[in-house]
Order: sequence, then C-alpha cells, then structure tokens
Amino acid sequence: MSRIQLLSPRLANQIAAGEVVERPASVVKELLENSLDAGATQIEIDVEQGGMKLIRLRDNGGGIEEQDLPLALSRHATSKILVLEDLEAVNSLGFRGEALASISSVSRLTLTSRRADASSAWQVQTEGRDMEPVVSPAAHPQGTCVEVRDLFFNTPARRKFMRTEQTEFKHLEEVVKRLALSRSDVSFQLRHNGRVIHQLRPARTEQEHERRISSVCGPAFIDQALSLDMCAEASGLRLWGWMGLPTFSRSQTDLQYFFVNGRIIRDKLVAHAVRQAYQDVLFHGRHPAFVLYLELDPRLVDVNVHPTKHEVRFREGRLVHDFIFRTLHRVIADVRPQDAVSPASASPDSSAQGDGQVAAAQQFEQGRMPLSQAPAAQASLDQAPTGGSQQAGSMFGGAVPGGDYRGPSVGAVRDQISGYGALHVPAHGAQYPVPPGPAVTPAEGEEAPPLGYALAHLHGIYILAQNAQGLVLVDMHAAHERIVYERMKQAYETEVVRSQPLLVPLSMAVSQNEADCAEEQAEMFQRLGFELSRMGDESLVVRQVPVSLAKGNIEQLIRDVLSDMLTYGQSQRIENHINELLATMACHGAVRANRQLSVPEMNGLLRDMEITERSGQCNHGRPTWTQLSLNELDKLFLRGR
Repeated sequence: MSRIQLLSPRLANQIAAGEVVERPASVVKELLENSLDAGATQIEIDVEQGGMKLIRLRDNGGGIEEQDLPLALSRHATSKILVLEDLEAVNSLGFRGEALASISSVSRLTLTSRRADASSAWQVQTEGRDMEPVVSPAAHPQGTCVEVRDLFFNTPARRKFMRTEQTEFKHLEEVVKRLALSRSDVSFQLRHNGRVIHQLRPARTEQEHERRISSVCGPAFIDQALSLDMCAEASGLRLWGWMGLPTFSRSQTDLQYFFVNGRIIRDKLVAHAVRQAYQDVLFHGRHPAFVLYLELDPRLVDVNVHPTKHEVRFREGRLVHDFIFRTLHRVIADVRPQDAVSPASASPDSSAQGDGQVAAAQQFEQGRMPLSQAPAAQASLDQAPTGGSQQAGSMFGGAVPGGDYRGPSVGAVRDQISGYGALHVPAHGAQYPVPPGPAVTPAEGEEAPPLGYALAHLHGIYILAQNAQGLVLVDMHAAHERIVYERMKQAYETEVVRSQPLLVPLSMAVSQNEADCAEEQAEMFQRLGFELSRMGDESLVVRQVPVSLAKGNIEQLIRDVLSDMLTYGQSQRIENHINELLATMACHGAVRANRQLSVPEMNGLLRDMEITERSGQCNHGRPTWTQLSLNELDKLFLRGR
C-alpha cells in the first residue's frame, strides 16, 4: 500500500456523491429540499431524458447572497446549523451542506440566485480540476435556479448503471410526488422533455388538500380513504392524514407515504405499527395504502442516521409505536356500514331518504329507537347473552379438580359458539324449517338503517337488502363470522386468562439480552398466562402456559416475542396467536352456505353488522358486503339515456 495522503477536493466530492447522488431522482430530492428550506412557494422542475441530460429547478425562495455563492458549492457549508444543539433539533429538510458539492462534482452545475433586497442576480459555476467556483452577474428574478447538465459525464462507470429514460423519470416523478404531499402549501410544476406532467396548485383548505392527494395518489384512494382528525394527539405526538379502507388494499407497498415533521421516511418501527393495526382486517398478502403525517418535538427524533435521510431514530420508539398502532387500530375498528354508505352515491330520487340514515343507525346502535318504530320482523340474531364470562372460560377449557386438564370437545365448542353468534347452528344434515316470511319495508316517514332491510336469500349464500341508496349484497357466512369473532374477543378480554401448568417445565437456552428482556417483561408474560423464570445468565424456564396455546410451539412463540420486544419495544404475537384460534373457532361456528335464513334472521344479521367493529371484512380480510347504488343500477340497464 502507498503512503497516507489527503484526497483532492474533487475526488472527495465524487466519493461523497456516491452516497448522496444515486440517480437523477436523488439530485431532484436534494434540490427540492433546499428550495423548501429557503421558503419557496412556487417550484418549477424541467427534466430532459429522464434527468440524465438536464435537470433545471426554479423557485421563488429567499435566494443566496453574492458572497455566499462560492460557499454554497463547498463541502460541509450550510446555513441551517451552527452548533451541536442545532443538530439535536433539526427543523430543516437538509442540513449537512454537502449536496450541492457532491452534485457539482459529477455534473455541469450552474447556480443562479437573487435575494429580494439585491439589485441584481449572480451566478456561480465550478471549473477546473480543483473545482474553483467562478462568480459572474446574471439576470434572474427573486429566488434560485439550479441547472444540472450531463449527470455522471465524468464518471462513466456510474453512468453505466443508470436504467432507461422512462425508469429514471419514474423514480424522479415519485420524489416530486412525495414532497408535493409533504408540502401542500407549495405549488409544483414538473415538465419532462417539454411536456407538463404535473401542475399542482397550492392547497390551503382540507378540500384542496384532498384534491392534491387525489392528483398524486389517484381519485380511487381518496374515495376509499378514512380521514384522521388532527385531534389524534397524545404525549406530545400528533397524527393525522388519510388511511385507505381495508378493502382498498394493494399487492405492493407502492402507495404508502409516512411523514415525520414533513420529512418522508421508511422506518421499520412505523411500518410494523401500521401493519399490526391492519392485520385483523387485511387479506393475506395485501398491503394497506395511507398518507399519514406524524408531528412531534424535533428533539425526540434523530434524522441524522442515514446519508439520504430516509430513516430516522425515535428517542421513545415504544411510545411512538404504541401511539401509531392505537390510533390506526381505533379508526379501523370504528368504521361502520353507515360510514361506507355515502349519500352522494344515491340517485336524486333517493337522496332525501339517505339524509337521515346516520342518525337512524346511531339510534339502532345505542338502543334508543322506540320499539313502536322498529320493524316487527327485525329480530336480532343475538338471542343469547353476550356477557358470557363463564362461556369464555369454558370455551377454552380449564383445570378440573385434581389438576388434570380437560380441553373442550368439538361439540362443546360448537355449543359455546352459538351463544356468541346469534344463529343457533343445527346439527349436520338437519334442515332449517323456518319459512322465509314476508319482506320488511320502512313505514312512511321512517328512516331506513344503513344496510336497509332484507329482501331475499340468494342461493343460500348472499343476502339481498334494500337501503336508501339502492341494493346491498351481503356474504352471509363472512358477515356472521366477523360478528362471532368480535364477540369472542370481547369475552376473552374480560375474562382472566386461564393457564395450565406444564408437567415437565420447558428449559430454553437464550442470549443474555433475551434473558434480560424476559426478566423485565415478566409481568406482561404473566398477564398473558405465561410463567417464566430465569435460571441463569442465558437460560429460561417456562412453567405455565395459557390453556388456549397449550398445544402450540411454546418455545418458538416465546423466542419470537422476545425478538419483537428487543426490536420494537413490544410484541403482539401472543395476542395474535390467541386471535387466530378465536378466528378459526368463529369460522367453524358461523352459519354455512345453503343454510336458509328467515327474513327476521337476515334483518337481525344486518343490524348486528351495523354495530359490530370491523364488520366490513371477515376474519380473513375478505369483504362482507357491497353496495350497488341506483345510479349504478340505472347504468347497467341504460336507464335515462
């Protein structure tokens, strides 16, 4: 090896460019962040050949002083931090002061700027091997213009790794979309090869903000999204934005935008919290869509942990995780059919009937509707008591005198489920004798409930109902499965978890960190029905397990829980295993296809759906019902044309 020597400024900048400038999209990201930090309200981006030939960005920000222009192209020169305390509470998007220097080392860069109080604009370029900046006067309005030409012209090895023009532009366009979502008060214009791709006006009201999200994410997202109020605050954290309904899921994570203090991030802690909130309603292999904004004290988050600033580190990671999970989980649970049934989807003739459906649904849910106004045939499917603590305990088995464990039999499980489910499932092969009965229609002046009243039973699978908007189709088994599942979860949560001592205690060899974690979280394990003891620096002993999980792989479950605790600060694996068991039991206990229901039973199922959490999806994430408005039905038959 040769002797140690200092790198030349140009080579040092090119090495730094390997971290900052990955492709044209990286250049646009750095330039946009500088413009936003400068207070720009109008930004124009012109791109040619996917950004490889030209990237020109203009803004109306504060501009740069003439004497500061040479420093702007120097490494580690910035106006955004001065002392260490500033780095501990970064409020700007950029702060390292190396972006322009890195970009100029692998391209032909020209920077033109003018401040509002300056008499003229000035321009700076870098030339020569040592990249000496040359400043000259120029003509330019207030603001800054950065022109980047021939990216990677002097580093051909890097240029070979670039993709096609279309691919590079797609990455660049995605960067513009992200920053347009983070700053709705700023107008953005993006042109590619002279053609306008995006023209986004500033959004100052919530309606305009939704219009921008619709332009960036597509109108289907905003139509199928739940709005989080800005009042979702706790412990100095504030979460707001839009989250897609579980039925509006994606095959990839391409429609997930999460911003922390205006900075878009990809953080595994945040992703885990969102995934946990959706897991009970999302179909297997699908991903949720969301645009969410988290605001907190800048001193509680470290944004200087990744060269591209895509990752952050929270000082109170567990607090942030719990807050995001609880907020999103509650919003999803509070979704009711009346929220999904929009009066706007009704035809003009039926709009008047739909105005009061929400109020009627609240009366049904809270039990305030007088019996004289309730339909005579609307009998709830839940004929059995729902409190059922004794039912919950006996459902999962229990210890009998003498210490022997006796698990529930198949027949006992079916009998217990019928108490939660509303429909008493007949024996195999038995025919249900109740005749269909007459259909129910609302009396004059009476408001119809959100899911309306049952009309017929189609092929023993679907319930056809009529509401103020049109036709409602309900998957009988899926809907009843969710109702049974939610009631079983409520009963299980109100009952003390029954535990079973192991005949032979289970010894586990773990790492010291895992043993320390198990010792610290002993109370949590005990609350969930486990009894763990630490027998050494790297060993644990399991003496007692929950009855419902006695036949599972206890060792693997505990290892996974400890891994989650060390990574995310908490774990939902035990609860998830219990919920999986409850979901399986609810699936077997729900009414099956070809089971003929009477009209009162069908109406009872509809009413139960209106007051059950997450009733829009079954336990496996499949939709339980859908709506066909009168307008949609008219289009099918070409009415009005």
